[in-house]
Amino acid sequence: MKRILVSDTLAQEGIKIFEKAKGIEVDVKPGLTPDELRDIIKNYDGLAIRSATEVTSDIIDAAKNLKVIGRAGIGLDNVDVDAASKHGIVVMNTPGGNTNTTAEHAITMMLSLARRVPQATMSMKEGKWEKKKFMGYEILNKTLGIMGTGRVGTIVAQRAMGLKMNVIAYDPFISPEAAEKLGIILVSFEELLKKSDFISIHTPLTDETKGLINAEVIAKMKDGVFIINCARGGIVNEKSLYNALKAGKVAGAALDVFEEEPTRNTKLVALENVICTPHLGASTDEAQRNVAISVAEQIVDYLTTGEIKNAVNFPSVSAEVLGQIRPYLVLAEKLGRLEAQIVSGGIREVNIEFSGEILDYDVSPLTIALLKGLLTPILKENINYINAPIIAKERGIRVVESKTSESRDYRSMIALKVKTSKDEGFAEGAIFGRRDPRIVKINEFPLDAIPEGHMVLVYNYDKPGVIGNIGTTLGNSGINIARLHLGREKINGKALVVLSTDSRTTNEALKKLRALPHVISITRIEM
Repeated sequence: MKRILVSDTLAQEGIKIFEKAKGIEVDVKPGLTPDELRDIIKNYDGLAIRSATEVTSDIIDAAKNLKVIGRAGIGLDNVDVDAASKHGIVVMNTPGGNTNTTAEHAITMMLSLARRVPQATMSMKEGKWEKKKFMGYEILNKTLGIMGTGRVGTIVAQRAMGLKMNVIAYDPFISPEAAEKLGIILVSFEELLKKSDFISIHTPLTDETKGLINAEVIAKMKDGVFIINCARGGIVNEKSLYNALKAGKVAGAALDVFEEEPTRNTKLVALENVICTPHLGASTDEAQRNVAISVAEQIVDYLTTGEIKNAVNFPSVSAEVLGQIRPYLVLAEKLGRLEAQIVSGGIREVNIEFSGEILDYDVSPLTIALLKGLLTPILKENINYINAPIIAKERGIRVVESKTSESRDYRSMIALKVKTSKDEGFAEGAIFGRRDPRIVKINEFPLDAIPEGHMVLVYNYDKPGVIGNIGTTLGNSGINIARLHLGREKINGKALVVLSTDSRTTNEALKKLRALPHVISITRIEM
């Protein structure tokens, strides 16, 4: 008998699936404290959650029998996926279950903002009739700028077109051809700021997008712009937004997400030109039923048949084959993640070449793992082994897979060439020993680099003193070099230095590195 714990409020439709499944016993215990969850988690094979339960490394360490964690929803900010992976626990989510709901909420917020519906409602509830005070704005022929054309952003664009708005979008990771098929006009970031009457944000929260909407960016927007954020808190700098709303630069803001949740920013929420909701983007009966049913079916299928669906840390392969190809899955994903952070522009084509002994197995999971690695730095939480090929296709990325029995210098190798709208990148990897992935070539530079942790790629002229200057600069910034790998094309030519550091290299340190003599470019990589 397999036991499942439901530790958050889950729609009854999902609970019934657990109750009816043969060989499954379910306990529904929402509202557990972290200590209470830690004390009982060892008794369960499966854990079903939403957003309230924090599945930390401490919880996972105590989960001696846990085999699967299922999140009814997309976001996995509350799950330590790395810790789960190390313990062999499958982590699943339910992508797409609330996409439409979130998009509808963004449109609702935009319309309510334009017509000042919440303010007028509150006024009437106070017994007033202030018709002139709440003059609104038509959206017909207005320009909506969408930041991020993932699934939610695309639906918002389609709905807005139906409302006869002019829709433009900024997304550096989608090709113009793919955008054209969706009916979206791609523009630069600067052009979107300058032309948009309404700006709706649909990007993941990453190091690059944190604080993206700040005072400097807002200053470049149209006077009287409206800002809608139903994506993630932290993308909009709340202090900058507050000042712009007070000054009249921003006419109004509609916020479903905040830097801190529940928010304590009462000054921002209290502004008359701000409307807000407590993170309701996915909160509809339909969406909650959909994700509850999906996560219940996925957990039951895995525990009863071993089938894996929508896993973010394991591909859909049998356990026997997985044990054989796991090192190559890790290598493929790391190659993709590396190249995604090196190249610039929208990805148009991915060429993957497999060679050597790995061809004894089906390499299609390796291609999926590589695409997952390639897309994860761009889209973060939305990418898993199931949807990576679909999203690549939706984004117009051509995937070319080739095989050769010649393994050259290693028993098995994976080579990756990425073509974008701006440049090309190449990386090659192999397995050392039985399980250790290595990057053995980046562009024209042969090397031997361990792809893990915090890394910095330094492209430079091969001159005396470069490496010493790099070490001194990082040392003065309090950043310790863990490993250093060097590749060069020829003496006195160009070289590539690959550094692994104990901590993330700060923006200030990167700026200092870029200013060093003979340095051509610096790229920060997180593996």
